[in-house]
Amino acid sequence: MITLIELTKKFGAFTAVDRLNLTVSQGEMFGFLGPNGAGKTTTLKMMAGVLKPTGGSVIIDNKDMSDNPLECKKVIGFIPDRPFLYEKLTGREVLQFIAGIYGLSQDGLPKRMEQLFELFEIGSWRDELVESYSHGMKQRLVMTTALIHQPKAIIVDEPMVGLDPRAAKLVKRIFRSLCKKGMTVFMSTHTLQVAEEMCDRIGIIHQGKLIAVGTMQDLREMSGMQAEELEDVYFKLTGAEEFEESVEIGL
Repeated sequence: MITLIELTKKFGAFTAVDRLNLTVSQGEMFGFLGPNGAGKTTTLKMMAGVLKPTGGSVIIDNKDMSDNPLECKKVIGFIPDRPFLYEKLTGREVLQFIAGIYGLSQDGLPKRMEQLFELFEIGSWRDELVESYSHGMKQRLVMTTALIHQPKAIIVDEPMVGLDPRAAKLVKRIFRSLCKKGMTVFMSTHTLQVAEEMCDRIGIIHQGKLIAVGTMQDLREMSGMQAEELEDVYFKLTGAEEFEESVEIGL
C-alpha cells in the first residue's frame, strides 16, 4: 500500500532523511520510532505530499506521489502532530469543508459525519466553535477529517499527544479496528508502549537512516536482547544506552 524508495530530504547541507526504503502492506499497523530530530515528521510529511522529496519516491496504492499527487491524496488521510483547524468554524462546518475539498457527494455525507462524531465521542460538540475545544478534542476532530473520505491508509504523527487516558484508549481501539477492515495505519510515536502494544511491525529511524525494521521479535534478534521490552531494544539500537551510562556516571 505504501512504498518508499530511496526517499531523501535535504535542507541545505543537512540531510534529514537519507535514502529510506520501506514497504508497508494493506491492513498493516506500522509504528515509526526515533529520537527527536531523527527524521520522523519529515518522512511523514513527504508521504502525505506536504513536503517535496529531494530524491527518491513515495508510492501510494501503486501511484507515485510526485507524478500523481491528487490521486495519491485521495486515498490517504494525514493526521499531523499538532491540529491545524479553522477555529471560527464549528466541528460540523470543519468536517463539511474538508468533505468539500475531497469533492464528496452529499448523498450519505450527513450520516457519515454523524458516525465519525459519535465514534470519536465529540458528537455533543459538533455545533460548537472549534476555539472552545480542548486540545484533545481538536486532535479527535482532526482524525474525523482524515477519515471522512474513507481512505485506504492514514498517516499519523504522534496520535496520542494531548489525549487523556480514556481518549487514548478509544483512539487505539479505532485504529486497530480500521486495520482489521483493511486500512493501513502508518504511525509515528514517541510512546514506546503504544508501538509495542499496537503495531504489527516497527521501524526505527536514527539520524535520517532507517536502522531497523521488523516485528518485536525481529528487533530483539537485531539487538541481541531476546527477552527485553521495546524500550530496552530501542535504546540498544539507537545507542541511547551510552547516554544512560553517562548520566549515571555524572550522578
